Amino acid sequence: MGTTFDVIRAEALFASPLQGSQEPSPLEVRAAVTATLRRFGVNGCAARVAGEFGEHPETAANRMAWALGMVRSAYQDLASREFAYAG
Repeated sequence: MGTTFDVIRAEALFASPLQGSQEPSPLEVRAAVTATLRRFGVNGCAARVAGEFGEHPETAANRMAWALGMVRSAYQDLASREFAYAG
């Protein structure tokens, strides 16, 4: 599934109001993750994800797949730039 950081970030993005139809940039994804983690905390985001999977599993699975993909892309982009400067 990815690293623990990927999972936490994906849960935060899942719990955020950001939508895939908005075609968010990596910067918007990272901002949404940060804001949602500050608002709900790690446990609060996880609880919201669990609630959605309990109530709407068919749509929750699609949203989580989207969130994981967006997080991996947004943070890989950031990590690539940071490693480029470290050398």
